Amino acid sequence: QVQLVESGGGLVQPGGSLRLSCAVSGSIFRLATMGWYRQTPGTQRELVASITSGGITNYADSVKGRFTISRDNAKKTVYLQMNSLRPEDTAVYYCKLARGLEIWGQGTQVTVSS
Repeated sequence: QVQLVESGGGLVQPGGSLRLSCAVSGSIFRLATMGWYRQTPGTQRELVASITSGGITNYADSVKGRFTISRDNAKKTVYLQMNSLRPEDTAVYYCKLARGLEIWGQGTQVTVSS
């Protein structure tokens, strides 16, 4: 059974940085497209960034130039490096694996506040 476990969330001041990690169990990781999404109360979950099995990345306009998604196939982990964080980046961040099926992690809270 494939499982995703996110970590790295927390409280950070505006302008600060955080790195989120999503560890995946199972051999499907290498062939899967991985994505980071975020959600605030009362809103729909939105795509933040994604990376294909071949390393092609895609970013929401709101995070371009500030966030970087990467993956380590040997560790079966996808990362989201978040720099120059803003209060509007506050959300629960979710990791998603897509390979014929979609599997979500449990989410990790990111709060940007002074």
